[in-house]
Amino acid sequence: MAGTAEFEAFAVARTPQLYRSAWLLCGNRHTAEDLVQETLAKVYVAWQRPLGRRPIDNAAAYAHTTLVRTFISSRRRRSSRERPTEVIPEQPGHDADPALRTTLLAALAELQPLDRAVLVLRFFDDLPVDQVAGLLEVSQGAVRNRTMRALARIREVLGSDFEELTQGGTR
Repeated sequence: MAGTAEFEAFAVARTPQLYRSAWLLCGNRHTAEDLVQETLAKVYVAWQRPLGRRPIDNAAAYAHTTLVRTFISSRRRRSSRERPTEVIPEQPGHDADPALRTTLLAALAELQPLDRAVLVLRFFDDLPVDQVAGLLEVSQGAVRNRTMRALARIREVLGSDFEELTQGGTR
């Protein structure tokens, strides 16, 4: 890796993908933006390592791994959750089916952070089991097991809505 200009080019190029994953993990625009900023700060520190220390081999993969691990560790710290005094409404998105998105995000919010990360990486980022296992530093069996349990929990949370979603219907 090289200097600041190269990092800036990398950050500009990767921010949309990092933000998409962060938003799916967090379910909230502001928290996702904070997560991406924290991730880029950590990547920048690693990017600036002195010569002689191991450089980043695959910066995109390193950034994605850093994003997921930062998300999971932030959820473990109970004191990290902000408690706003007022609710500011989110702007409506331009989704084809906003009710579907809202339903899925509500169901994802019911999951443990690691289970949520597994589902986002597997089904939204379309990563194979072995890559998810590598990113989360768990075995492939653990990824499959967490996927199965998380999907069961999603089915439980959605109830009758799950049948509509899986059959392509909308609410």
